[in-house]
Amino acid sequence: MSKAFELGRKGEELAVAHLKEIGYEIVQVNWFSQHLELDIVAKDGNELVIVEVKARGSDSYEHPSEAVSNKKIRFLVNAAEAYIIEHNINCDTRFDVISIIFTRNGFELEHFKNAFYPPVG
Repeated sequence: MSKAFELGRKGEELAVAHLKEIGYEIVQVNWFSQHLELDIVAKDGNELVIVEVKARGSDSYEHPSEAVSNKKIRFLVNAAEAYIIEHNINCDTRFDVISIIFTRNGFELEHFKNAFYPPVG
């Protein structure tokens, strides 16, 4: 496995632990449908929360949250819509981003609630 893949998996594990710690219910991890993917699907009270996890090593120049481009946002919105239709969900939905930077001494985790809103149109 590549180093990036391993960092991503470890990042998702840390993100799941963080979300559970703050009271989220984890519904699904690594949901796939055709070419669509969601890292984490969770519930926060009555809200469905789609969580994108971005992990980087400390040697990266780009902050993990900067990797959520407009193209990635469109991809996540399309994937969320497919998930909602597939599971017949009818509740408010929001998008969070969790960024994790691995350091020599551990990691730094940032959780951005309502990180973006789906584009209109």
